[in-house]
Amino acid sequence: MELRFFTMKKRQPDGDVYFRITVKEFATAPPGQYVRFFAEADKAVNQKTAPIVPSGWGDSVLKALADCMRMIRQFPYEGEQRD
Repeated sequence: MELRFFTMKKRQPDGDVYFRITVKEFATAPPGQYVRFFAEADKAVNQKTAPIVPSGWGDSVLKALADCMRMIRQFPYEGEQRD
């Protein structure tokens, strides 16, 4: 497996939030998948409603990264949850 790291800045009303996105390249696709690249952000979005960690699959680094970035843009970042 090969790893690649990217950073994305999301502008928020109360300041910028940085996401680190890791893209994994598999030598062969995992069982049940037909693509070799998986991207995942380092923090969740939409925390107050239904938290989700942005991710994406693709047959190229760019496609997986673009899917992950689309999810980051689509959902609000509402800060870390505190108990």
